[in-house]
Amino acid sequence: MKSTALIGHLAMFTANSMFGLLSPIAKIVLIGGVISPFVMTELRISGAMILFWLAAACRPHEHVPHGDLLRFFFAAMFAIVFNQGSFIFGVGLTSPADASILTTSMPLWAMLFAAFILKDPITGKKVLGLAAGAIGALILIISSQPSTAGAVDRGWSGLLGDLLVTTAQMSFGFYVVRFKDLVSRYSLFTSMKWMFTFAFVLTVPFTARQMAAVPWETLDLTVYLSLAFVVVGATFLAYVLLVVGQLRLQPTVVGMYNYVQPVVACIVAIYLGLDHFTLIKGFAVALIFVGVYIVTHSRTKEEIEAYHQRQAQQQAKSNDSNVPK
Repeated sequence: MKSTALIGHLAMFTANSMFGLLSPIAKIVLIGGVISPFVMTELRISGAMILFWLAAACRPHEHVPHGDLLRFFFAAMFAIVFNQGSFIFGVGLTSPADASILTTSMPLWAMLFAAFILKDPITGKKVLGLAAGAIGALILIISSQPSTAGAVDRGWSGLLGDLLVTTAQMSFGFYVVRFKDLVSRYSLFTSMKWMFTFAFVLTVPFTARQMAAVPWETLDLTVYLSLAFVVVGATFLAYVLLVVGQLRLQPTVVGMYNYVQPVVACIVAIYLGLDHFTLIKGFAVALIFVGVYIVTHSRTKEEIEAYHQRQAQQQAKSNDSNVPK
């Protein structure tokens, strides 16, 4: 494996591990009802925006033309506003386990968008790997304890939460495919500072009043530590690592790493005593990583085109050799 690809795989694994921790940790913040999903979304966006501007200030300035700024605006809508807003609000309505499992739909959307937009072939290996990962994720949720701490009653609110989490995966799958070329033109800190700035501008008019109404002095240390992880770990660092992976791996491979999230959620539940390890869970985890491995080793569009070109050249040489002298 090339070193650049290895860096991409490590980055995606770490980023999605942080996202896997996001559901249970976000639930800690939301369950008290003091901080709403909208406030948490704004904290993620504004906190990450400040961190990205500080990081970008330590690097050489990059000029971004107006046309690309407009593209960053739309990238921010899909990668941050729709993705984070839908996810955080959905987590508040559904259970952390269900939210983690529904994030596994992103590889499917990434593969479909890549096929439609980039004409990336849907190979048998990709379908097999995607199916293996999806089955593993489903086994994890089905084998989980039916009653866990912090679970919510199923109903219309639970269904709405599930739909919102799914919408978040669709929007991010579209971003991974459609805006890869844009992100590759600039350093990751330049790209992210503009995307989070536009996301802040889009969301703050709807959240400013709620932010001001939060009784910050009444929050305990656990909530503040959870918020610190949500902003610094599951937003700033995770988005840095996502760009690193996005620039080095195929869109479908990037999406496949979403299957790491339910694994992390399951490990956390076992560690906290909310669930217990079984052989079926071990099998499910193995199936997920087998799926990631299969998709990682599927051929790219360029490799398939190169193969057909070599075949055509060999056929042409064979025809020339058969021509009577």
